[in-house]
Amino acid sequence: MQGFDPKFTDFPDYIIGITKEIWEGRGLSTLHQYYSPDIIVRSPSSVVVGNEGVIAATMATLAEFPDRTLLGEDVIWSGSPEEGMLSSHRIFSTATHSGDGVYGKASGIKLKYRIIADCHAINNQINDEWLIRDQGAVVRQLGIEPQDYARIQIEAEGGIENSSPGFNPAIDKVGPYTGRGNNNEWGQRYAELLNRIMAADFAAIPVKYDRGCQLEYPGGVTGHSPVDADRFWTSLRASFPNAEFKIEHQIGRNDPLMPPRAAVRWSLQGKHDGWGAFGAPSNADVYIMGVCHAEFGPWGLRREFVLFDETAVWKQIVLATG
Repeated sequence: MQGFDPKFTDFPDYIIGITKEIWEGRGLSTLHQYYSPDIIVRSPSSVVVGNEGVIAATMATLAEFPDRTLLGEDVIWSGSPEEGMLSSHRIFSTATHSGDGVYGKASGIKLKYRIIADCHAINNQINDEWLIRDQGAVVRQLGIEPQDYARIQIEAEGGIENSSPGFNPAIDKVGPYTGRGNNNEWGQRYAELLNRIMAADFAAIPVKYDRGCQLEYPGGVTGHSPVDADRFWTSLRASFPNAEFKIEHQIGRNDPLMPPRAAVRWSLQGKHDGWGAFGAPSNADVYIMGVCHAEFGPWGLRREFVLFDETAVWKQIVLATG
């Protein structure tokens, strides 16, 4: 781990360790140490430049959810300490809505949801990040439908004329990380499978997915079997049948005591011109930032984790339709 604090044994230990130190250890000041001053953080809702904005957002989240935990489920990574490393960190978070904030008045409701953060790190600092939270799961547990939360956000931002549609390539910033991951076979296999599915080759699903697979999808939805995988992917693609699907980044890993696994970040950009997961066609221009983790076994894909922000998609649809 050349260039990194020797207290960290390897890259996953670094990623999981600093996450716990910052959030549960209340070490927000360490963001000056672990995040570069000009870090670029992309999420479905925005692009933020600079660690001061990250610190402010972290404080606001802790004020609303003071007991929040971030339990690291996996870190799928590529690169080297000398050239820089990219981690795809899957987190299971628990929190109690104990304070007023962006989700409204404190409700006391206990939440469970996932986040995946893709972070580039070199010399003990993160300087580039893609962050996706399962916002659909959060708001549903608070009793709000994702499309209604999108309307609440638009109103809070001053109405349709003043509201931001969120992230898209036109507002992106060029960061220090320009890699595409690695060439490990498991990342290649999963990227090929996603490309087949998005090309409407849904016949690939019962062939490539284990019959006993476990599936974790946006909105906190858990499924099992290729039937549930088909239902999810078909419904998503049906909403955007002509949108461009693009693999943005892929990693495959073979590690001791772990199944072969993959992390793939992707985008879907185009018109909402079909019936599917997002209701009646609106013809809205939509950009979806998505990320998936997959684990493989002797009978195919055993576990799949897919994240994108449903509220960010609905916000773009509501802004377009009024």
